[in-house]
Amino acid sequence: MSGPSDFQPTNPVLKWIERRLPIFGLMHSSFVAYPTPRNLNYWWTFGAILSMMLGLQILTGVILAMHYTPNADLAFRSVELIVRDVNYGWLLRNMHAAGASMFFFAVYIHMFRGLYYGSYKEPREVLWILGVIIYLLMMATGFMGYVLPWGQMSFWGATVITNLFSAIPYVGDSIVTLLWGGYSVGNPTLNRFFSLHYLLPFLIAGVVVLHVWALHVAGQNNPAGVEPKTEKDTVPFTPYATIKDMFGVSCFLIFFAWFIFYMPNYLGDADNYIPANPGVTPAHIVPEWYYLPFYAILRSIPNKLAGVVAMFSAIIVLAFLPWLDTAKTRSSKYRPLAKQFFWIFVVVCVLLGYLGSQPPEGIYVIAGRILTVCYFAYFLIVLPLLSRIETPRPVPNSIADDVLAKTGSKAAPMVSTVIALVLAGGLVAASVQNARAAEDNTPPSQKWSFAGPFGKYDRGSLQRGLKVYKEVCSNCHSLSYIAFRNLADPGGPGYSEAQVKALAAEYKIKDGPNDSGDMFERPGRPADYFPSPFPNDQAARAANGGGLPPDLSLIAKARSYERGFPWFIFDFFTQFQEQGPNYIVALLTGFEDKPPPGVSIPEGSYYNKYFPGHAIKMPKPLSDGQVTFDDGSPATVQQYAHDVATFLMWAAEPHMEARKRLGLQVFVFLIIFAFLMYFTKRKVWANAH
Repeated sequence: MSGPSDFQPTNPVLKWIERRLPIFGLMHSSFVAYPTPRNLNYWWTFGAILSMMLGLQILTGVILAMHYTPNADLAFRSVELIVRDVNYGWLLRNMHAAGASMFFFAVYIHMFRGLYYGSYKEPREVLWILGVIIYLLMMATGFMGYVLPWGQMSFWGATVITNLFSAIPYVGDSIVTLLWGGYSVGNPTLNRFFSLHYLLPFLIAGVVVLHVWALHVAGQNNPAGVEPKTEKDTVPFTPYATIKDMFGVSCFLIFFAWFIFYMPNYLGDADNYIPANPGVTPAHIVPEWYYLPFYAILRSIPNKLAGVVAMFSAIIVLAFLPWLDTAKTRSSKYRPLAKQFFWIFVVVCVLLGYLGSQPPEGIYVIAGRILTVCYFAYFLIVLPLLSRIETPRPVPNSIADDVLAKTGSKAAPMVSTVIALVLAGGLVAASVQNARAAEDNTPPSQKWSFAGPFGKYDRGSLQRGLKVYKEVCSNCHSLSYIAFRNLADPGGPGYSEAQVKALAAEYKIKDGPNDSGDMFERPGRPADYFPSPFPNDQAARAANGGGLPPDLSLIAKARSYERGFPWFIFDFFTQFQEQGPNYIVALLTGFEDKPPPGVSIPEGSYYNKYFPGHAIKMPKPLSDGQVTFDDGSPATVQQYAHDVATFLMWAAEPHMEARKRLGLQVFVFLIIFAFLMYFTKRKVWANAH
């Protein structure tokens, strides 16, 4: 479709360059004069969105790599220091972490669009196969990136997924040892994954160039599935497709910004805010959401090797689509049966994703096997069969006829069916999750000053919470990611530099060695971090009956609980992410003197109705009148719990106020920009219609 360019620059310097390296002519023919089908809808905008997201991921990744330390002992802390101490490090981290999810969200829509409109059919087979290769590289890159924070889910996810290669006969164990760099996941593994995670995006960019090249050779597909025949069928890429893509990208950025500034942990796992611990396995190991359908397929097959083969086959089968579906009509828009089965396939993929997030037991395993059969049946049975028996509706003679045709929509019944199926699946999820929530005694929600888009920390509550931590919690728990100087930072407890200096001086900090080679103690300084109450973990365990008191710096983000359907949907729109503070308050107020009848707990443990398993090593830490507040606030357990939870939320999210404030400014800009792009698009396209 895209041939030699007749572009001739007028600038003498550009002329000199163009004669020796015709790069400007290449760009003009590819992104300005390139003929674009005039009937493309907004589903085609996701190609531009993916290009933008790839560039954004590479840019933020390179900057983050400048501050990251790929060492098993330092990786977790280096990520936290990026968020806390690097200028706008929290923004870079949120953009990169949420950007991975947005990248996969956009690529799944891009792929489903290709499936629906038959973009894999002749002459675009190579274009489609290159897309599958990009998807495989994305999956590898995303998995390795998820390991880098070196939290609990990172570590155990790496252990579980890399262990899958051991199922390969003869060479499986050798492959696993090579990936690990030893006989367990550790520092060599982290270094390997960091190197590959850094390099693979550039390989993806190279394959994307080939993908775009193949697109320009074969030409773009379109909703009608017919090839352009005359000039009336196409419009120049610029300004028509360009302005349409800019409007679509601006709308996508609004959606993306919602996660960056208001819901940065919505798609993550709370366990990943706990440092990796090879000795403690999380109760439920799950990968990121974009791997869940394939994870469900893996777990649905009892044989390990067969499960691994099925999981990879579920992806590889996509590359054979051009030969599995031999129907002459490309677009499902004109194939009634193909359209019905396509939407059933979408529902199957969504339900597989849900099953991948659930424990591999009971009805989940049975449902997973049924849906796995449905997944492969779509490619290996339904599509080949439909190409032989289906009678498609007449397709337009040209793209221009498709644009000018005035036909009623016949998609409503199928859309209704899809909605009904999704709601049915949601109701099943609701019954299961709500039953589990009732069994686990879900913590009651509290009112927090920092909730919502305009929420801010209550300075009085932060200062009272600090006092509770100092007088009660600090006897057992460390706060190792908070420096005294942070107490004077904007958006924090609001202390002056003099007050911070005085507070730091109350602590004795171990320092050294001095000129004699000895360690010594000195008064704390604002640059020092809160000291741990114990010299090491062994001493902490010995003083606490064998239990290790967790560091409280990230506890408000490292603890969560299931909200169930439909609350997780409401949570997205209401920006609810206060499970951690709710859990802290519930834990501190949930102690009971005796367990309920019929419930026994191990000796040396205490009953807490909100603690998982209900047996906790920590005795009841708070009692009425234990701490006196200078501002006259009630000296009650409920007040102590609320204030210390507020303080610990600030300890976990010290830049929250700056994040929300910048988010509001970005949203105002993006909304105005989107409106401008929309009206500009309407004016530009007025002539084309």
